[in-house]
Formats: sequence, structure tokens, C-alpha cells
Amino acid sequence: MEMRQVSGFRFEVSGKGFSMRTAAVGTAMLSVLMLAGCRQDMHDQPKFFPQRGTTFYADGRSARPQVENTVARSQTHEDEYFYSGLKDGKEGDGLPLPLTPELIERGQERYNIYCTPCHSRVGNGAGMIVQRGYRPAGNFHEDRLRNAPLGHFFNVITNGYGAMPEYASQVTPEDRWAIAAYIRALQLSQNAKSSDVATGGHVEDLHAIAKDAGMQPGLADPWTLPATAIYGTPDNQDHGIPGQPGSAAAPAAAK
Repeated sequence: MEMRQVSGFRFEVSGKGFSMRTAAVGTAMLSVLMLAGCRQDMHDQPKFFPQRGTTFYADGRSARPQVENTVARSQTHEDEYFYSGLKDGKEGDGLPLPLTPELIERGQERYNIYCTPCHSRVGNGAGMIVQRGYRPAGNFHEDRLRNAPLGHFFNVITNGYGAMPEYASQVTPEDRWAIAAYIRALQLSQNAKSSDVATGGHVEDLHAIAKDAGMQPGLADPWTLPATAIYGTPDNQDHGIPGQPGSAAAPAAAK
């Protein structure tokens, strides 16, 4: 048996009439098979630039018209206040859902999951993450937040504020309003007045309740941030958010 090499391929040639023509046909067939695997499809299509024309389409536009009856994301949010907490660009103070015990319970559940790591179970801004050295969170019992409209809490949960990230992707709009309602309940629990109590009820001092229950001294005292909490400022004090009214960096006219 004789060995021959044609176009880089070795062939075993028997004595039964192998010819160079046969080798050439085989090489051509092999090349066709190899080229069949090199498909270009959409790899060679022209590059389109936004807002520029093109000769590729008959109408001369590179941007294709929307499919008929296409609905844009969030286009169905007709109730602006429900989905933003804003009325005419300002934070509103209404609750767009019926205030029920179930809503408060749902708000408490969601609050304990998403809010307590920073704000704590009682909302004083000294959650476990803050105790581990994270920037102190907002204290819901200070005058600024006690007097804030309900839409403020919904807006902050939705878009974030300062060091707090936004939670729109984790918490549904319904649950954001439930959390806002529960925050109001937390605030009332620490600042209740006789006028807030239903007929026949009464307000008791927390110190007396703690003492009668045999709890440790100081349990009902005002909260203080742990020494591990830091603001990240030279004097380790909260100077607000730069540019916001009341912050150290805010213009004098905004204070």
C-alpha cells in the first residue's frame, strides 16, 4: 500500500485506481463542510445610532416604532399618590389604604424584617447594625420625624435617604404604606397624651410600669446611641445631609 500527501492530507492509496482527481474532489467536499459551520447571520448587520437616520429601513428611521398597544413600565400607576407618596410634588399626609388592625400587623411584620437592623424594634435609630458601627439611622421619636407627613416615610422607603438605600424592589407599595402606618403607631406609643386615649382609658408612666413589673432600672430612660455608632464626621456629630435644610453645609437661608 502506497502513502500519498495531497493538499496537506495523507491518503492511503491501494492499487485499485486511486487518482489525483479523486483526491481533489474529496478536498473540495471537506472545504465545503468546514465553511458551512461559519455562519454570519446577524453579525454583519449595520450599527444604528440613536436619533439618526438609516438607509436600512424604508422609512429612513433607525428606531423602530413601538408595537401597537404597548404599555410602558409603570404606565398603569394612575394613582400618583399611592405609588409616590407625593401630591403636586410635595409629601402628602394621607393613608391611601383603609386603616385596619390587619394593616398595622402587616406593617409591623415588614418593619421588623426590613427596618429593625438599623432603626431597632422601637424606632430609635439604634439597631444592631448601628451598634456594630454603621451610621446612626433616623430616630422616629425626634420632633423632625414625629411631625413629618406620612408620605415622607413612604417616599424614603421608595427612594432612600442619606445613607439609607431604597427598598422599592424589596417592599411592595402596599407594604410600604403599611410600614408607614406602623411607624405612626410606634411614634404614638412613645409620645401618647391623655387626649390620644379612648374614653375610659388612661396613660401610665413607663417608669412606674417597669418598676411594678420588676424590670431593670433605667429600662424606661431615654435612649442613647452606643459608643460604637459613628457619623463619620470630624466631631462624630450628625450634621444632616449636605444641601438639606438644617445641615451644617446648607446655605444660611435654608436653615
